[in-house]
Amino acid sequence: MDTELEKLVEAGKLTTRAAQQLEKLKPGTFCLHKSWGFGRVSEWNLLLNQIVIDFAGKKSHPMQAEYAAENVTPLAPEHFLARKATDLTSIKSLARENPAALVRNILESLDGKATAQQISEWLIGDIFTETEWKRWWESTKKALKASGAFSVPSKKTDPIQIRGEGVSYANELLDTFNKARQPKEQIAALEQIVKSHQQFKEPEKQLQPIIATIENMTVRNQKMHPEFAFELIIVRDDLLERLASLHSTHVGLTLSKLILDEEERLISVLQKLPAAKEKRILQALPTALGPRWTERGLDLMQQSHGRMVAQIPRILSEGGKHDELRTMLERSIREHSATSEMLAWLCSEREQWSELVTQELLGAIFAALEREQHNTAGRTGKLYRTLVEDRQLLGDIFRKSDVATARDWMRRLQLSHLFDELTKRSLLARLVKVYPELESMITGAQSEDETAPLIVSWSSLERRKAEYEELVKTKIPENTREIALARSYGDLSENFEFKAAKQMQSVLMRRKTELEQMLHNARGTSFENVDTSRVSIGTIVTLRNVETGQEETYTILGAWDGDPDHNIISYQTAIGQALLGHKAGETISLNTEHGSAQFAIVSIQPAPPDQTAPPPTLLTESAVETAMTE
Repeated sequence: MDTELEKLVEAGKLTTRAAQQLEKLKPGTFCLHKSWGFGRVSEWNLLLNQIVIDFAGKKSHPMQAEYAAENVTPLAPEHFLARKATDLTSIKSLARENPAALVRNILESLDGKATAQQISEWLIGDIFTETEWKRWWESTKKALKASGAFSVPSKKTDPIQIRGEGVSYANELLDTFNKARQPKEQIAALEQIVKSHQQFKEPEKQLQPIIATIENMTVRNQKMHPEFAFELIIVRDDLLERLASLHSTHVGLTLSKLILDEEERLISVLQKLPAAKEKRILQALPTALGPRWTERGLDLMQQSHGRMVAQIPRILSEGGKHDELRTMLERSIREHSATSEMLAWLCSEREQWSELVTQELLGAIFAALEREQHNTAGRTGKLYRTLVEDRQLLGDIFRKSDVATARDWMRRLQLSHLFDELTKRSLLARLVKVYPELESMITGAQSEDETAPLIVSWSSLERRKAEYEELVKTKIPENTREIALARSYGDLSENFEFKAAKQMQSVLMRRKTELEQMLHNARGTSFENVDTSRVSIGTIVTLRNVETGQEETYTILGAWDGDPDHNIISYQTAIGQALLGHKAGETISLNTEHGSAQFAIVSIQPAPPDQTAPPPTLLTESAVETAMTE
């Protein structure tokens, strides 16, 4: 032991263990500190019980000897960081000429394993730029796998490790597949084998048994897990395509045959597959189904959601079936049978289908949104967001329409229950941008709204009043207190509570304005003494489908009385508007989920009166009856 260190030990200023550690930290030694990183011991000053270390960000940094002994790790000359600090040129040459040796040195310096991120931190900057690193690392990973001396995981976050003895990467892949027990693990292992097929020097010996295993697994899984069977066949076909020496061991087990066997379950199978494999199956449909493919493809498009709605038209067009696709789209728009997904896709691809982008498309969109609102309890979907957020869509739809058509649609939009008032005004403004002469319909809308009565039941009016009272007396004051409290936390730019409270304030104030306008226009009624000679507000209407004979009954009540689960509808709905004024025995056309259908009015009966008593300060019932007949 150094004599100076011995003196410190004898004086009780240093423990024996610390002195032994400091022996390894003599001047010139490279070292690591958990906070300050890589450095080099520049000198000892044992009279002051200190050693001085040059760190990258702290030159000539003094440390107490005992502390340095416990917290600084000495590095051997062969440590990668020490080599990089003393001979950067050699390290750069090694990176070019023998990247596997460079990675081995880094791993050995990190106890035998490191992630790609850790390796990059030691190389980017003084060895590589960011772009050079990415290019170098892609080729280096292949070299590491080929060497057999490294375990290279498929996940980027898992560490690369040095093996105790060289093992073929191909054998490692086979071992991973053989050990996998869950379908997802087996598929993942097979996909890695496909990606690394060049690593197999004896494919017939190493992979032909895998082909047989895949095909046996496909047969076993087809009945209970058809989606897994499809994935297995796709992986097998990929292997057969890449390695000509391999062959199928199961005659007739093809992707086309599997499609035919599972045609009835195909839609549910496709929805469970990853996008790339879903696309592979769709691309195989023309071969599998032959001439039937066109009709089946169109049928799948109308049944499916998400990616398939975009994939199928592309495959049809590539197969020369563009005209058939256009005919189907025209029919589904005309009959209002197009799904929300189809319409959203068509809107996004409208440059290629400009002949279909007309007001008829908007009619189909409204019909789909009404179905969607009924089925999803008011939640907005992709089609709603497309119509509201795509600011050019309405302009494109009405570009070739006349002013009269645009005016009719503006009136329909003003009466629609699909949108809140702010959204309506935004949509109306887009139409006015195309037809400036219709601006008066917006500017005059406020005064018209103020005079036009909104027929509602007394009970629904009381509920709206209660909501308004709670909003004004409870929710808004609570929100005001929340804003004040959040503001007291300071630093508004980073104050999440303040931002959230302000956002809620906007929501509450917007709802307050809406309720005030609604209550101002509302005219309460109990629906007594209604005219049943024709369909009117407060009647129960029985309809019979002319084609099927099936009967349906609707109760038509006020603007806020809708209850679709019990077939109670507002007079403002599309069905309500279509029925009002018609007599028993007349036939009308209504939009259904399956398109337009003819219905005969079988009977008109009075609805049960609303039992809530009218407040004395509100409009009298006789005045309401007058408004209802005007």
